[in-house]
Amino acid sequence: MTNNDGSSASGLFDTNKGIAYDDFIILPGYIDFNVEDVSLETNLTRNLKIKKPLTSSPMDTVTECRMAIGLALLGGIGFIHYNNTIQEQYEEVRKVKRYENGFINNPVVLSADHTIADIYAIKEKYGFSGIPITESGELNSKLIGIVTNRDTDFENNRGKKLREVMTTDLVTAKKGISLKEANDILKKSKKGKLPIVDEKGNLVALMSRNDLVTNREFPFASKDDRKQLMVGAAISTKDESKERLDALVEAGVNVVVIDSAQGNSRFQIDMIKYVKNKYPEIDVVGGNVVTEDQCSNLIKAGADALRIGMGPGSICTTQTTMAVGRAQANAIFKCARFSRKNNVPVIADGGIANIGHITKALSIGASTVMMGSMFAGTEEAPGEYFYENGIRLKKYRGMASLEAMKEGGEKRYFAEDAAIKVAQGVSGSVMDKGSLLEYVLYLIQGLKHSFQDIGAKDIYSLHELLYSGDLKFELRSMSAQMEGGVHDMYAYTKPKYL
Repeated sequence: MTNNDGSSASGLFDTNKGIAYDDFIILPGYIDFNVEDVSLETNLTRNLKIKKPLTSSPMDTVTECRMAIGLALLGGIGFIHYNNTIQEQYEEVRKVKRYENGFINNPVVLSADHTIADIYAIKEKYGFSGIPITESGELNSKLIGIVTNRDTDFENNRGKKLREVMTTDLVTAKKGISLKEANDILKKSKKGKLPIVDEKGNLVALMSRNDLVTNREFPFASKDDRKQLMVGAAISTKDESKERLDALVEAGVNVVVIDSAQGNSRFQIDMIKYVKNKYPEIDVVGGNVVTEDQCSNLIKAGADALRIGMGPGSICTTQTTMAVGRAQANAIFKCARFSRKNNVPVIADGGIANIGHITKALSIGASTVMMGSMFAGTEEAPGEYFYENGIRLKKYRGMASLEAMKEGGEKRYFAEDAAIKVAQGVSGSVMDKGSLLEYVLYLIQGLKHSFQDIGAKDIYSLHELLYSGDLKFELRSMSAQMEGGVHDMYAYTKPKYL
């Protein structure tokens, strides 16, 4: 019997009407499996797979090494931004590649001449206070002590030097120790921190009991053939990025994204060809694009994946300022359907504000999603928290905001040499979301429930339902959208991550 209930995706999107995520809903399917049976493994590019379809945007308020490490441990991947020097971006990638599960290879370090006030400042910024003390106050210097809560809890004089309160009777481990061996030392010593030192007694890493408990198992971690965490990085279409590319490849980058607001250009096509000719083993994500013609040009140039979206981001004003772009749901469906013929996955970039939007992006053809604002408020995002009207916030800005363009973001908008810069984004702030480790697990569990409701056990079968026409959709009026959310309540308690 033919199912005439609802509309196929082609019936929904081949109408030349701009549709956003909230404008449609997916009709439920048949459930014959448990939530935990859902697999979210997917293709990031033609050649690279990840266990979870989550990637972070190469923005300077979103992705540096901490974000990239956290996402990779949880099965996704982060793309390091290029609003920095070549050396700085190289170092960020190296930190990800050097990461060993359970070891902190870039711990916060102080000297004996720092004060208790510095400890409290670190605790406020990062949420921890067990700090190793070295002679120079830097990593790779001789370890002379450690300061924990027990050393400072009853000290009222915050100006007191750390040399007066630090613990010098230390339990340490030698560089090269295995995770299991280090774990055994922590258990026997009952210490909260285990400094790792080289043969000269210089601090090279740190192990934390809390981190060990949290990081005990990451079975879905995104790792390459060398068992190192996978990481991506952004480059521009400028000649400067050829030197940047060399440094990134030396650092061990797995995939690069050509970060351009409008990707269908001679400059990007030339850069894709350059990367693929010089480093054929490195996968290239082209973009951003929103039409089939744009996709065709970048695929012909050699792109291994495409980044879809032009103007839907929460801090992006391109569609308003430039009057150019496309409604995001239309862009994803059209580009994914076309790119599928060439075995090129697409990344839905922008406009995602909740789990439902992630599900919708995947249901209309995206293989992964790229998020900025969703991750910007986490502890792992760059920047410091601040308070406004009692709310804990972090700065979040578009790469086309005037603020970001002053630091290099104009490379993405072909505006580097322009005397007058026209902003296509804004600067603002987002609410604290806590640790990425908890937040991503919440997103993943929500996605699994969505897939169960749809009746798809994985992303590949979801796409089969999409292109066979068996996956059904329905447009939503404004009243239907209001009806589908919280309404008619005098007051209610919001879920933590709403």
